[in-house]
Amino acid sequence: MTIRAIAPADARREVEAGAVLVDIREADEHAREKIPGAINVPLARIGEVAALGRPLVFHCRSGMRTQANAEALRAAAGDAPCHLLDGGIDGWRKAGLPTAVDTRQPLDLMRQVQIGAGMLTLIGVVLGFLVHPGFFGLSAFVGAGLTLAGTTGWCGMALLLRRMPWNRALQAG
Repeated sequence: MTIRAIAPADARREVEAGAVLVDIREADEHAREKIPGAINVPLARIGEVAALGRPLVFHCRSGMRTQANAEALRAAAGDAPCHLLDGGIDGWRKAGLPTAVDTRQPLDLMRQVQIGAGMLTLIGVVLGFLVHPGFFGLSAFVGAGLTLAGTTGWCGMALLLRRMPWNRALQAG
């Protein structure tokens, strides 16, 4: 049986009828913005949802992660009826439905990595032109790191950023 995507308004009706809204994003993403009432079960722990015994509506940020993992989500749901939230939390918000944003929480690690990598690359290029060509090496180093992260799934910058003081709450989770 395939799992199908449903519109945000339909998902809301499902939840109001007793379905559990399951956020499959990582804890840092969920902490920053969530749909009220959604529970956070990251993909790495998705097997835990079978114990809920109720219909399930899975969501991520844009719907891409849920679509890419639809078979695993269907399997994790067991016999429970389940759906994917079309467009994820972004689609929910665009449909005018409420989300809870906690701006005291840090940006999710992926965005922190993107900002850090972009800034280091830009700094390397600017310093390479204005100070010394050797600074282009910084941009090359960042590019190599991003390539390594993309091909292996291991990101040294994410590991470093996770240890920063503003992300301390993430270390405990």
